[in-house]
Amino acid sequence: MRIGLGQFNAVVGDLSGNAEKMRQVYRQALQHDVDVLLFPELAICGYPPEDLLLKKHFLQDNAEAIDELAADCAEATIIVGFAEGREGNCYNSAAVLQNGSVSKIYRKALLPNYGVFDERRYFQSGTEPLIVDLGEFRAAVTICEDIRDIEQLSSFLGFRHGQKTQERTGRTSQEQFQMVLNISAWPFYVGRSEQTEQMVRRCAKEFNCAVAYCNLVGGQDELVFDGRSMLVDSTGTCVAKARAFEEDLLIADVKAGAGGGLGVELVGGAAQQPVGRLDEIYQALVLGTRDYTRKNGFGKVLLGLSGGIDSSVTAAIAAAALGAENVLGVTMPSNFSSAETRADAQKLAENLGIRIVSIPIEPMLAEFDRSLGTVDGWDNRGVAYENLQARIRACILMSLSNQFGSLVLTTGNKSEVAVGYSTLYGDTAGGFAVLKDVPKTTVYELAGYINDRATRAAIPADVISRAPSAELRANQKDTDTLPDYDLLDEILKGYVEQDKSAQELAESGLPAEVVYRVVGMVDRSEYKRRQLPPGPRITPRAFGKDRRLPITNCYNPGSARS
Repeated sequence: MRIGLGQFNAVVGDLSGNAEKMRQVYRQALQHDVDVLLFPELAICGYPPEDLLLKKHFLQDNAEAIDELAADCAEATIIVGFAEGREGNCYNSAAVLQNGSVSKIYRKALLPNYGVFDERRYFQSGTEPLIVDLGEFRAAVTICEDIRDIEQLSSFLGFRHGQKTQERTGRTSQEQFQMVLNISAWPFYVGRSEQTEQMVRRCAKEFNCAVAYCNLVGGQDELVFDGRSMLVDSTGTCVAKARAFEEDLLIADVKAGAGGGLGVELVGGAAQQPVGRLDEIYQALVLGTRDYTRKNGFGKVLLGLSGGIDSSVTAAIAAAALGAENVLGVTMPSNFSSAETRADAQKLAENLGIRIVSIPIEPMLAEFDRSLGTVDGWDNRGVAYENLQARIRACILMSLSNQFGSLVLTTGNKSEVAVGYSTLYGDTAGGFAVLKDVPKTTVYELAGYINDRATRAAIPADVISRAPSAELRANQKDTDTLPDYDLLDEILKGYVEQDKSAQELAESGLPAEVVYRVVGMVDRSEYKRRQLPPGPRITPRAFGKDRRLPITNCYNPGSARS
């Protein structure tokens, strides 16, 4: 049997567009004599459709799109995900398309309800397994989370975990099925690919069967799907893996092997090589930025260029995502902007090949200061005056955005977002936050990575070596307000991503005074984070859907240590 895994970039809500993409993949698969073709979870409507699922007409449109796809693709068996409305309920379902119609439907049994997932809000759990005949082989159809918990999957399929005997019939698993087919929409974060492969391999070894795992690819708001669909033989060996962060059609032959299991042999091409940590972070950011921009109807982006590390890395990612010709950098120097950072912003733009314009803010700042000075108590030496500069820059960027229809990219990183080291309606204002989930220390790593992969250094060396500064007052450094970023990021990883308490972090050897100060800054800044634009998720816990805390919150980890 020849099987194809069609990982493609779906657009949420574009049912006809998604179906047409699948028709194109289907035609390509037929040229390679594919017998069975898999598409990802909820491929018809895109993932996650969120509250679109509450609309009855949306579910009806899903059903009509499935029927039309089946009629147009009658020469192979296709398994494709869609949102199914049935008897007043909604299901995350997989349709089996055979001979021009829907022959069977499987409904997802295990519904994730953690992290970024809200599936129990929308879907009912399926209660019946589905085994389909595929020529000489039989396959169990599953969806994403179904194979995450092998013990529950064993029970669902009717097997005692760790044994190959079916309790109800006494028949072996090989007599029941020789493959597990899994269609998925698992979002990316660093390290997730290795976990997924281990999970798929474990499933293959548990049931002594081959596993075909077809994953979604593309950016959807803050989520990025990395593809990397794979085929694993019955020994648990990953034989073939599709490309990371790109559309791909993975084709392999599945044949009877020794011991009753199945072997898998890649057809054409070469198995994809592993992707390193910085490679995958970079690719995820580029894909997430490209898809958010284009799927929302923007052709061009603009951003403020300060000559600092964050705006430099953001500009480089934008140029890679959209083409240098579609990126505009805007320098907005004040009297506090050094000659070095002004020169580096210009040099960066030249290196990347992006357009750059300069709009000094000093005249506007002076006029604002003059007007605000009529209010008794106004002080142009404090934080309010610093924030005023950021808000003037935001007005310039948003005005250019309105005039030219370009999307504004913000440049703040996760470390700053975490502790509120940003200006509300200033540097936080924009349409997409490229580095929102990227810690400051990783931003520096990315700068080196970007330069290493370029034919010539894209980011000036001084940008990387210079001590970071917001340049909102004379001789300002980030360390005037924050701990060193190495220490700050270690604290933030423990508190935000690992849910450790301040006491646990202090007891681990981190300086207690700094820990409690940082934790307090994180907790006080929730109101700012609620008003930030979305940005691509690359860590196990990003701000947003991953981490939902009340803004009005009097829990004080400094006094109630738990």
